Amino acid sequence: MDTQAQESSPARLYLQPIAAPSILGLYAFAGSTFIVSAHLAGWYGGPDTPLYLLPFAAVFGGIAQFAAGMWAYKARDAIATAMHGMWGSFWVGFGLLELLIAAGTIPANEGAFPAFGYWFIALAAITLMGTIAAAAENVALTLVLGTLTAGASVAAVAELIGTPPGQGWTAIAGYTFMISAILAWYTASALMFKGVGRPILPVGETKQAQQEPAVAPGASEPGVMKGQ
Repeated sequence: MDTQAQESSPARLYLQPIAAPSILGLYAFAGSTFIVSAHLAGWYGGPDTPLYLLPFAAVFGGIAQFAAGMWAYKARDAIATAMHGMWGSFWVGFGLLELLIAAGTIPANEGAFPAFGYWFIALAAITLMGTIAAAAENVALTLVLGTLTAGASVAAVAELIGTPPGQGWTAIAGYTFMISAILAWYTASALMFKGVGRPILPVGETKQAQQEPAVAPGASEPGVMKGQ
């Protein structure tokens, strides 16, 4: 009798709604990227600039964005999990690199830095895949990742040939990253307004994203609200 009663009883779905993790992730990316890209573009900077960039880039761009990536995993957002997790890890690594240079553990490199250039090659390749995937969701996120891919590609060239900040390829990378940061700020703001019930900033959602159910329960596990 107990078995029959269990089979006839309706299934229960336990929801665990969370705010869109990309609100934090994109704001963290926008803030850290804008400040660093302004330095790359030659707007400011001196010998001690990396010391001032280090804490903000590592904590805000690194830890905050990486945490957003892990929350995106809980929200079942594959793109946000990959992009925030990867770029958050990059910012932490960037902060550690600057710390080691400042401490004199490794020498400062004033010319070509091929090893760092290969960091950006890997980042560009993975971000390109995120750009392609984002095209199925919305235009704003696609533009963020597309310009980020372009910026990482140019930064790779700049580091491989050794262009100083404010000049040539490094300046181009700085301005490209800056555009990506502004787009990320806009997209994060749109998500935040949408989260409080006022979707006043358009992001160009695709028909596929509009038709996707908000609740996506998995097999034999509690459902969660799916979102960026």
